[in-house]
Amino acid sequence: MKDDNLLVKNRDPSLYNEDLAPIPIEKRSWGAFEIFNVWANDVQSLFGYTLAASLFLSYGLNGWTVFAAILIAGLFVNWLCNLIGEPSVKYGIPFPVMARASMGVRGANLPALIRAIVAIFWYGAQTYFASTAVALLIGSLVGGNGDSVFLGLSTIDWCSFLIVWFFQIWLFWNGIDWITKFLNFAGPFVYAIMIVLAVVIWVKSGPNLMSEMDTIFSGIGNYEGSSFSAFMAVIGTMVAYFAAVVINYGDFSRFVKSQKEMKKGNFIGLPLNIAFFSLIALIVTAGTVAIWGEALTSPTEIIEKVDSLPLTIISALLFFAATVGINLVANFIPPAYDLANLMPSKINFRVGGIITSLFALVIGGLWVSTISQIGIFNFVNTLGAILAPFYGIMIADYYMIRNRKLDVEHLFTAEEGTEYFYDNGWNRKALIAFVLPAIFSVMTVWIPTFASLEGFSWVIGAALGAVLYYLISKKAPEEQVVQ
Repeated sequence: MKDDNLLVKNRDPSLYNEDLAPIPIEKRSWGAFEIFNVWANDVQSLFGYTLAASLFLSYGLNGWTVFAAILIAGLFVNWLCNLIGEPSVKYGIPFPVMARASMGVRGANLPALIRAIVAIFWYGAQTYFASTAVALLIGSLVGGNGDSVFLGLSTIDWCSFLIVWFFQIWLFWNGIDWITKFLNFAGPFVYAIMIVLAVVIWVKSGPNLMSEMDTIFSGIGNYEGSSFSAFMAVIGTMVAYFAAVVINYGDFSRFVKSQKEMKKGNFIGLPLNIAFFSLIALIVTAGTVAIWGEALTSPTEIIEKVDSLPLTIISALLFFAATVGINLVANFIPPAYDLANLMPSKINFRVGGIITSLFALVIGGLWVSTISQIGIFNFVNTLGAILAPFYGIMIADYYMIRNRKLDVEHLFTAEEGTEYFYDNGWNRKALIAFVLPAIFSVMTVWIPTFASLEGFSWVIGAALGAVLYYLISKKAPEEQVVQ
């Protein structure tokens, strides 16, 4: 690929700014290590640890079977990310610009806006969760957290929340290079502390650790379905965990120097990384049974049980780094680009970040007293679910309709008759292909019968979107879809 393929000469101000513009290969600095750390930060959250530990406890499966399911899920997500990441590596474009090829230069705002809303909500929630780590640290040093003073939060809670909020603003204001540095630090740091925690638990549990691991490994839990359905449920749960990042993975792969580096980083960061992290979770969980007689899957509960000030301080830093890391990966970078795509002439990456942060201030500040109490999760989960068909449509368009070829100039042009202008900037075929899978995705959230599909609702929605789009679009004249 020649570098001049990445230059955009005739660009519409309503579609272009420097943050959305293609990144030339010579200006990219990411390799496999940076991609690995994207996934390391995504896996190493507090919820990620609890999820990994719960998989060995909830389904009644042999431990090797659970590991096999985890590896299969990791390989599947790895494949999904290689597919959606390739065009962004090839052309240096983020997710909302890539979506213009299939949805139209204006229609791409639909998936971008939905993804932004979901990410902004969870950015605010994760900002609050990260602040609990800072509150744990301060509370351990001053001897308590204090009483609630406003909206269910104590003075220490509010100070901690504002510290995390300002830290994240400072980080993104310094640009993607500083975000990269933080992710590259947080990934290895969290792993190092997790290994230390596992060693501490191993030493405290003594010889009883192995017998408890054998018990868990032999299969415990009260899952009512068959072993096969439990096996598929583990795979589906892991795939669903990564689904939010998969669709906008191009926001990260655009910084990578080559397809080879991206694929290497994905392989190490997904199946191998997930399996190793799950092993640590298994060791620590077995150790909690050996020491305290109960399986603890919450890292904060484990730290409270250990009752060690040095370990509490170190762990608080771990929780902070892990939660801010996943917040940047899953919930900050996506809306920053997505919001910029709505009005590129007025909103760049920094302005998009400020908008995201302001919403986070409200969502995080009201989390304890209001938002976590009003059942808003189904609304947010509904928006997340209907993103799945867009993934399928984008994949079918790029690989099956366009044969991996995009006209970068036309991605930033809103002139009638250009390749991605379609009908006033909207591709009606893509919208039709989106509707039915989107209805299915919504039903999986709201109708109990469909909820039994668990994590596979996203995969099914994406597959339906791809098939319908291909069937609708393949009849179009070739010159309209392939240049």
